[in-house]
Amino acid sequence: MTLLLPSPPINVVDALRGDRTMRPLANTTSASGLRAQLEDGIYTVMGKDVATPPLVVRASSLRPSVNTSDLSLSAMGRIRGVLINQLLRLHCVGETFDHAYDEAVEAWRGDQGTNDLLERLGQLDNDERARLATDVTAHAVTLMRSLGTLPSRWLPRSCVRATQRLAGGNVVLRDVVDLMIGANNRDAASVVLLDVTTAPLGEGAERAMRFHALVETLRTSVAPLRTSTFSTATGDLWTCDVDHDLLTRSCDEVLTVIEELWKRQ
Repeated sequence: MTLLLPSPPINVVDALRGDRTMRPLANTTSASGLRAQLEDGIYTVMGKDVATPPLVVRASSLRPSVNTSDLSLSAMGRIRGVLINQLLRLHCVGETFDHAYDEAVEAWRGDQGTNDLLERLGQLDNDERARLATDVTAHAVTLMRSLGTLPSRWLPRSCVRATQRLAGGNVVLRDVVDLMIGANNRDAASVVLLDVTTAPLGEGAERAMRFHALVETLRTSVAPLRTSTFSTATGDLWTCDVDHDLLTRSCDEVLTVIEELWKRQ
């Protein structure tokens, strides 16, 4: 894994795309073997039993649980993350914004309508709202400064959702990639995945990166070029090239989570 530091400011997209002449041929042969590895592993764990409801694995399942007694603080962190994601979506379609917080809230309301987090946002007092707006603006500055321009020829798309059903629907892999660039219809590997978080990078970030790569490979039958995560809290970028070893390692990690979930049923 390569760790890129934020000072001087980096252009995240340039760093992710790298040298075009050094890209390997697209890996179009691993997906079937990865799916078989998962199916065999699930059968070892569950046999012929049926999971009711199905076992659901997400990128968050690969991160360590965080226990906190301050549910308000946890909600504020989630709200901040959603708002930064809304700004990323706006940036992907070429939008600019002068008032990051207000425009992110407006985009969120238009996208989601209403939900528990939006209701929590509406319950903030003036001081809490002002602190959140300042926090979101600071994270937005880091994101925009580091992300740089996204040319349309790179096919940027945000909030790319994927669902993969395994073991006859007993296990479901669900994923959302914050930003994806590149295309799968090239001889060389081209697709790059980027996860954006408003928290410092820590334990579990690499497993989540591998999970994104695994689900994308299963979804398209083509392995991405690399998978990455960027922290707007610190400006750190973690990135690693995707190869067969990375993908099989992610399968093992997913199977460990499935075994833990199955024990709880």
